Amino acid sequence: MLLFVGIILIALFSRAEKPICLPYGTEEVPQFSKDGDITIGAILSIYKDFIVVNPSFKVDPGRAKCESLNPRVLQIAQTMIFAAEEINNSSEILPDVSLGYKIYDSCRSLTLSIKIALELLNGHEKGFLYDQSCNKSSSVHAIIGQSSSTLAIGIAATVGRFHVPVLSHFATCACLSNRKEFPSFFRTIPSDYYQSRALAKLVKHFGWTWVGAIRSYNDYGNSGMATFVQAAQQEGICIEYSEAIYRTQPKEKLLKVVNIVKKSTAKVVVAFTADADLDILVKELLIQNVTGLQWVGSEAWIAERYLASNGGQKVLAGVIGFAIPNTEIPGLKEFILKARPSNAPGNSGLKEFWETTFSCNLTSQTNYSVNLCTGTESLEGISNQYTEISDMGILNNIYNAVYAFAYSLHNLYACKNGEGPFENQTCANKTKLEPWQVPRSVCSESCLPGTRKAIEKGKPVCCFVCIPCAEGEFSNTTDSIECSTCPLEYKSNEQRNQCILKNIEYLSYGELMGIILVTFSVFGACLTIIIANIFFKYRSTPIVRANNSELSFLLLFSLTLCFLCSLTFIGQPSDWSCMLRHTAFGITFVLCISCVLGKTIVVLMAFRATLPGNNIMKWFGPTQQRLSVLFFTLIQILICVLWLIMSPPFPNMNMKYYAERIILECDLGSAGAFWAVLGYIGFLSAICFVLAFFARKLPDNFNEAKFITFSMLIFCAVWITFIPAYISSPGKFTVAVEIFAILASSFGLLFCIFMPKCYVILLKPERNTKKYLMSKMPSKSL
Repeated sequence: MLLFVGIILIALFSRAEKPICLPYGTEEVPQFSKDGDITIGAILSIYKDFIVVNPSFKVDPGRAKCESLNPRVLQIAQTMIFAAEEINNSSEILPDVSLGYKIYDSCRSLTLSIKIALELLNGHEKGFLYDQSCNKSSSVHAIIGQSSSTLAIGIAATVGRFHVPVLSHFATCACLSNRKEFPSFFRTIPSDYYQSRALAKLVKHFGWTWVGAIRSYNDYGNSGMATFVQAAQQEGICIEYSEAIYRTQPKEKLLKVVNIVKKSTAKVVVAFTADADLDILVKELLIQNVTGLQWVGSEAWIAERYLASNGGQKVLAGVIGFAIPNTEIPGLKEFILKARPSNAPGNSGLKEFWETTFSCNLTSQTNYSVNLCTGTESLEGISNQYTEISDMGILNNIYNAVYAFAYSLHNLYACKNGEGPFENQTCANKTKLEPWQVPRSVCSESCLPGTRKAIEKGKPVCCFVCIPCAEGEFSNTTDSIECSTCPLEYKSNEQRNQCILKNIEYLSYGELMGIILVTFSVFGACLTIIIANIFFKYRSTPIVRANNSELSFLLLFSLTLCFLCSLTFIGQPSDWSCMLRHTAFGITFVLCISCVLGKTIVVLMAFRATLPGNNIMKWFGPTQQRLSVLFFTLIQILICVLWLIMSPPFPNMNMKYYAERIILECDLGSAGAFWAVLGYIGFLSAICFVLAFFARKLPDNFNEAKFITFSMLIFCAVWITFIPAYISSPGKFTVAVEIFAILASSFGLLFCIFMPKCYVILLKPERNTKKYLMSKMPSKSL
């Protein structure tokens, strides 16, 4: 239904900030009007039937006259006039300022409502057609209307861009509370947000858990019923069917809805409809004798007595719902009964009603069977919808709307310089008031998006505080009751009015920490390769050959892999990198420690072999050394294979540690397997450390066991410190700690075992002799 409104707004208001110039000769004529210093516009549906309006806003000549006068809306128009006259005769509000009005009929037409709204903005002077600048101020300072939510939406969307206030007395759609879309819309009736929930609680109160639902196929019905269905589900109420009706739809669709109601097992029907829509449905239900249902109604029709006339009470017997509170407006009934028609241009609102009520003609006697009105006719004693004023709920809403506007103007005129509501506490120009200058009188200002309303204890519902949404929550509408939770992958922005994707964190190659760790990894690998080249070049010298050069080269190879395996921990985790980083780390380190353990055992065995009659070295020759390294490494390989088969590491998005960002990490899969890998490395390291410690004071001039002891001391210290640091480090720092432990222990082994030998080879070649290496230390060193 709002599609045409959208097309009009796009076509007419794109880039427009001032009222639109209308084609000449398309002005509508007000039903009631009066000039004044300040003018209020009103758009009401005084006639029930639609008229056809084409896209150029020209009335179809075949439907130029609306039909079916609505006396109830005529009452509303008269109430507005009564309020304006009461204000003009008051010395307490707007003294010396006359209040005028222009009341138009839109015949329940959306396009005609928009057309009239534009005319109210532009004025009706014909000379305005030639004002190419279109800079003329709005001819009215506020617009009152409409009663229909759909029509009110069209008007509010049209004039909202020009900051002209729109006050509705009966439009209840919750969507109109959106200050972003309807910045200048106000109303003197509560939003359906509350009525829909109250209807659900009412149904629940009577224990009805199986109901049918019928709505008007417009913004009022669709929005209200959607809220009711949501609230009903929360109350444990089930909806058997939910159907839409509209007074202009084909009869086949109406009969389909009647058939559904007739065949349903639900005995309670909740109707969120306009009175005119329900009237057609009730008549058809009466024809098909569909009675005995319990109806629950919305405020739009619950108090309309005419629906129960002509047999309608058989269908609607016992109907319950929420009506607008009744009240009394002193003097209004007398004013309505004393009203008289006028032949003055722009004051023809009572003409047709008067002629129909008294069967006379006010102008010329075109029909000889109808007499001219005498002018002595009186509404006293006449009983119809116009004179029946027992229910003043809606009339009070329109009455309050006029007074709200008047009090706003009064505050502007009473403003004192330095105490004004505008910039620098200035006041409005009293000789040229603008519509956007309507100061508001509210207990609490609207809550902006990013906050939610919270009722203050012991205060009326109009008084509330705006509480910012919590972290991870948002609200994107004005006066939101609650904040919504962002999806796990998202977080709320600083304003808390929308969700944005969380920052993704992992240790990358591009950040400073990643660059530093990569630099040390590559440096360590390159340094290891350089040392390996030095050893290869001097492989025939005693210091290289002294302690199994084959194990030395295998140890250098494993250290190179240790340095390089740290690179697998950097970068965005993937399936392969997660499996590779932990298994490669575990296997290369066991290979490294196995080589160190082999070298330590060789030192011990070599010393014992020098004792008389001891031939132990034949049991730990080169072959046995290779097999021991292979055996120790295969155990770690087996642990890693079982780990990958049963529960391998995998990439994971950790959204629990931090609320504002996502940590991309490698989940261990099986924590037991991970600690088994580390435990096995620790077990071999402990054995190696103990053996090297016992051999540290053997009487060789170049005792390698002493350097192995230092290296294993550093290795064990690093990995013992690693455990608490690994557990307590957050996010990418967990990975950084693990890389640091790998690099620190690798550099410790490299420096302690190989640097002393390189020092002798390159700087002290005189010590690189068999005689020097075989010379004994003093006996006191034993």
